[in-house]
Amino acid sequence: MTNDLTGSTALITGSNSGIGRAAALSLARLGAYVVLSGRDAGRGEQVVAAIRGEGGRADFVAADLADEASARQLARQAAELGGGHVDILVNNAGIFPFGPTHEASEADFDRVFAVNVRAPFFLVAELAPEMAKRGHGAIINVTTMVAEFGAPQMALYGSSKAALVLLTKSWAAEYGPSGVRVNAVSPGPTRTDGHRGHGRGSGSAGLRRAVRPAGPAGGDRGRDHLPGQRRGQLRARRGPARGRRPDRGLTRPVGSRGPGVLTCTRNA
Repeated sequence: MTNDLTGSTALITGSNSGIGRAAALSLARLGAYVVLSGRDAGRGEQVVAAIRGEGGRADFVAADLADEASARQLARQAAELGGGHVDILVNNAGIFPFGPTHEASEADFDRVFAVNVRAPFFLVAELAPEMAKRGHGAIINVTTMVAEFGAPQMALYGSSKAALVLLTKSWAAEYGPSGVRVNAVSPGPTRTDGHRGHGRGSGSAGLRRAVRPAGPAGGDRGRDHLPGQRRGQLRARRGPARGRRPDRGLTRPVGSRGPGVLTCTRNA
């Protein structure tokens, strides 16, 4: 294993902010040439400037990932910018319109699955075969803790990410024997601009309250029914203790400044 990614090209979707931005900064600091993508060119260029300001190499490619053509075109542009290859793909872009199932429209359903499932599928379809031919490569899919259990008002988002979990396993079986590593990271609530205002109530405390898993009858299953959850993780899910800051217990994205760096663990 080596932490030197010099000579590698990394493509990170949804890298204008949050976890994607932090991943881009981290990979650039390890020597990778980073291709960032997103819909907001202005914010993307700000991240590029931050990477270049630290001596790294990066470029931004605008992409909405609304269909197969957009995903495949992004993959081809990234490979061209990277000297003919993409060695690391981070499928981070995602949308999360939380809300009751009965209020979701067909357009909402199509939009969520287009970005959260279809785009990663065709990015992998375009890039993984070339990785396999070269005998190396890494694919990282950013999922969510609510892909692992039922949570109120998260059926649409959670089911799309659960599909990505299964795709991760399938791609690992398909391309792993050729030297391509395929993994998923499943973070819990993370302090980013994107999570603000989601969940019951506002801010991070509301989001944490919203992700309590439901049991068979729709009630809280309780700590005894959460295999793999540690006490500290449960504290972050239940909400802040009295007198603490409302965002205490949330992690920061990898590569962000300050304490609380997120490590890539399931159900963190």
